[in-house]
Amino acid sequence: MQFIDLLSQKDRIRAALLHRIEGILDRGQFIMGPEVTELESRLASYVGSQHCISCSSGTDALLMPLLAKGVGPGDAVLTTPFTFVATAEVISLAGATPVFVDVKPDTFNMDPDLVGYAIDDAVQRGLKPKALIPVDLFGLPADYDRIVAVADAYRLWILEDAAQSFGGSYKERKAGSFGLVGATSFFPAKPLGCYGDGGAIFTDDSDLDMLLRSIRVHGSGADKYSNDRIGINGRLDSIQAAVLLEKLTIFDDELAARQRIAESYTRRLHCRVVVPRIPEHYRSAWAQYSVLASSAEEREQFIDALQKEGVPTMIYYKTPLHLQKAYDFLGYKAGDFPVSEELSSRIFSLPMHPYLKEEEIEQICSVLLRT
Repeated sequence: MQFIDLLSQKDRIRAALLHRIEGILDRGQFIMGPEVTELESRLASYVGSQHCISCSSGTDALLMPLLAKGVGPGDAVLTTPFTFVATAEVISLAGATPVFVDVKPDTFNMDPDLVGYAIDDAVQRGLKPKALIPVDLFGLPADYDRIVAVADAYRLWILEDAAQSFGGSYKERKAGSFGLVGATSFFPAKPLGCYGDGGAIFTDDSDLDMLLRSIRVHGSGADKYSNDRIGINGRLDSIQAAVLLEKLTIFDDELAARQRIAESYTRRLHCRVVVPRIPEHYRSAWAQYSVLASSAEEREQFIDALQKEGVPTMIYYKTPLHLQKAYDFLGYKAGDFPVSEELSSRIFSLPMHPYLKEEEIEQICSVLLRT
């Protein structure tokens, strides 16, 4: 059994994708070719954003807006400790300091009620709070009504980390469209993934769009040999754009399949484990289907039982960022973010992809129900 099945998906798009790739090979425009321009237009339309800037990874999609906004030493950027390290890593790479905000126990997303405390903490550390990076964890957008209100109150701008939520929505508004700028990832395992690394940035700010396109190509000005600012090598390969264009043609169908599978899991498992809660007016992209055991010990029992039946699982995330060695210098300690720490000890993820068969779902649930 596959945790994520990319081969079945490949079979659906193989002929059309090979045709696109042959065109790229014939033209020889392997980086930033016409496929990239087409992709950016399609993605902007899908999200409902005026501008889409493709880039070489989800990490670069988070880093580039920080560079464009001049975030650097002495600045604080607030984010959650219950996420992949890239979210905090880009803050450090920009020269700023991550300041963490704990998450809500039901959605696993940033708790807006705790942002004020994090801002006070940042100020006490001698830092200037500049921005907020909410994470749409496992495919579910964060609580943007309340996050926007608190960000406005403290004059912070928002960078939405939609690396896991592309295709999700809140009140019919697509993930990636919240805040000043949104960023997503096209890592192969994501709901919309390419066959390598890739990412995209969304914004309605035309000046920011111009800056991001410059930063993407080494801070280019009139041409790539005129350098107006410090940038990065953040360009997207044409072949990756071609992959994404073909996957977009089946993306909504795959999202519907993910939703059906999530509902099937929830219907069977809600009495055995804590299943994901999707609040009213939200739609998850179901990047992961993550459940909570009653304890760390029970989690290990579940994982062992599933492994014996050939069922793969993953733990996202074993160690919150504030307890990672890389962030020892921030001075956080165990107990500082109790919800994230509790979740890390109990959470695990089940296979989730659009090609999961009903009999496979039944097998997975049967193991959990009898363990």
